[in-house]
Amino acid sequence: MNKSHDPKAGSDANDEPAFVLIGRLQRVHGVRGEIAMGVLTDFPERIRRGKKVFIGPLRQPFILSSVRSKDQLLLLSFEGVRSREEAQALTNLEVFNTVNGQPPLPEGSFYHHQLIGLRVFEDAVCIGQISEVLVTGANDVFVVKGADGSELLLPNIPSVILKVNLEDQRMDVHILEGLRG
Repeated sequence: MNKSHDPKAGSDANDEPAFVLIGRLQRVHGVRGEIAMGVLTDFPERIRRGKKVFIGPLRQPFILSSVRSKDQLLLLSFEGVRSREEAQALTNLEVFNTVNGQPPLPEGSFYHHQLIGLRVFEDAVCIGQISEVLVTGANDVFVVKGADGSELLLPNIPSVILKVNLEDQRMDVHILEGLRG
C-alpha cells in the first residue's frame, strides 16, 4: 500500500513505521507537566502508563508516565516533561501510535488506514481508489477518486461493498442506482 498519500496514516519513507492518529493534545492541566488529550481512537484503554507514543509532525517519541480520565478527555504526563511550560510546548499537537501497535480487529473489519489507497472495482473494471473514509452516524462512506479526478461516495453497506482484499489492495463493489453523480 502507498502510505505517502496521507501523512496522518503513515510515513513517506519505507523504513519508517506507519502511524495512526489516536488523539490531539489540548490544554495544560496543573503545574507539573500534565496535559489534556482529546481521544480519537476506539481503543483508549490501550493508552496507558509505560506506553510509547509519538507526538507532532516529526513523530517525536514520548513515554507515558501517567494516564487518567477527566470527563471526555485523558490527562497525560510524559517522562521528561515536568513543568507547565514544557507541557505547554505540546499543546495542539497530534498524538500517534504505530500501526503495529493497534489491536487486531474481528474478521471482516478494517482500520480506515488499511482502506485508503485500495483500488475499487465494479465488474472487473477499476473505477478509482479510496482517497478518504468519512465517518457518519449510520455507516462509513468511502470517497473513491477516479483517474479523471471525479469523486464517488460509496456507503459501507453489504449491498454496495461486496469484498475487501487487503493483500491484493482491492475492493469489489456494486454501485446501486442513484449513487453515481
